[in-house]
Amino acid sequence: MADKLIIFDTTLRDGEQSPGASMTRDEKLRIARQLERLRVDVIEAGFAASSEGDFQAVKAIANAITESTVCSLSRANDRDISRAAEALANARSARIHTFIATSALHMEKKLRMTPDQVLEQAKQSVRFARNLVADVEFSPEDGYRSDVDFLCRVLEAVIKEGATTINVPDTVGYAVPELYGHFIKTLRERIPNSDKAIWSVHCHNDLGMAVANSLAGVQIGGARQVECTINGLGERAGNCSLEEVVMAVKTRKDYFGLTLGIETQHILAASRMVSQTTGFVVQPNKAVVGANAFAHASGIHQDGVLKARDTYEIMRAEDVGWSANKIVLGKLSGRNAFKQRLQELGVELESEAETNAAFTRFKELADRKSEIFDEDILALVSEESISHEGDVFSFVKLSQHSETGERPHASIVFTHDGKEVACDSDGNGPVDASLKAIEMHVQSGAEMVLYSVNAISGSTESQGEVTVRLQNNGRIVNGVGSDPDIVVASAKAYLSALNKLQSKSERVAAQG
Repeated sequence: MADKLIIFDTTLRDGEQSPGASMTRDEKLRIARQLERLRVDVIEAGFAASSEGDFQAVKAIANAITESTVCSLSRANDRDISRAAEALANARSARIHTFIATSALHMEKKLRMTPDQVLEQAKQSVRFARNLVADVEFSPEDGYRSDVDFLCRVLEAVIKEGATTINVPDTVGYAVPELYGHFIKTLRERIPNSDKAIWSVHCHNDLGMAVANSLAGVQIGGARQVECTINGLGERAGNCSLEEVVMAVKTRKDYFGLTLGIETQHILAASRMVSQTTGFVVQPNKAVVGANAFAHASGIHQDGVLKARDTYEIMRAEDVGWSANKIVLGKLSGRNAFKQRLQELGVELESEAETNAAFTRFKELADRKSEIFDEDILALVSEESISHEGDVFSFVKLSQHSETGERPHASIVFTHDGKEVACDSDGNGPVDASLKAIEMHVQSGAEMVLYSVNAISGSTESQGEVTVRLQNNGRIVNGVGSDPDIVVASAKAYLSALNKLQSKSERVAAQG
């Protein structure tokens, strides 16, 4: 184990805490299956005690996943831990991850507990969890800002009670790499039984150093588990990015000297799935998975790459799932070719019916676009995955008129509880008119807090991917839609967001 780095993915728990990023049970399950294909070691599926919806999501993932350990977060109390164990009952490999804050600030202001009370609570929670599952992880929330002497007492005690993994979170993203690495090293050196547990790091990106801090915790501190998320998703500025940590360790094996179980060719498909499901667009210059990650604009760079790839490329694009052959299929392509391309992209649909539906959407798109790119295929598969039979609203058709000097007008038809509704409205532009037409019927009263358009591929023929973020009564949701017509994509995204507002699922945020 000394040479193996464990990848603990918390996209479905900590990543979901991004405002608007909450997912349904089916969305979580689909992403969990993709994480399993990626060969993630531990999947933190959620916080089972937070809501019935999250309990059911953790339970479904525990029932479905066979290759990865499935984990549920819980606060340091018997109710949360029991609920986590119940959700994980059928998991082939289960872990309970329990936490309590240990910094003076959190103990005094949030918990209103004394250090001795926190110590006792930590011990009792690990002891209780250890009687339910063999694999227990303990996190001292805000651990990096905790008093070292007190933290040593707590961690020594929970290891003695049976904690198998000790995670030291930089909960607020305050750390810098060298100091954080030595902090982990100090804890391991001072705690007599530190060798009885695997040490883990969990860093937030508030100062843009989550990946650097995590790697310092590994290289300097000796941690052998990194907690991370796809695309660095997470509340505030996000979490440590899985794809960046994995490719750093793989590319610089000469320095880290560690092995990974990750099958990196599935990284891009996972990134795309998470982005499409949550509506959080990946920035073009994002390392590893951004659209420009392997692009070369400089003439000197282009010349160098043409002569010898390694002059300017330290990774191969194919190794993380990018295809060297961008144009893959067209309107004359058949079902088998489509299925083969899905397989090459690391996408595995759960049934023949889903494959057929995706192929039908592909043929419809191919009739409108002469060139179909990998990104188009991933987008249509992802959109298929976030369409649900129980949706209150669904798009049917739209027409709009826009002319210089005249006020744009849109007419839209959509279904509301299975019945078609036709609405029309003027607006400041065709998108504004379309969304106002929907709102005239729905009257949701929601405030739009974000509207963004992203080109899926790089031409005027590209599909537009639109994200709409709505807020209503303190609840924030994202809706995503894609179509070659951005007005249609906008209407789809708005209806998607309204469906999420209609959902009865609730979620309670928790930090770790």
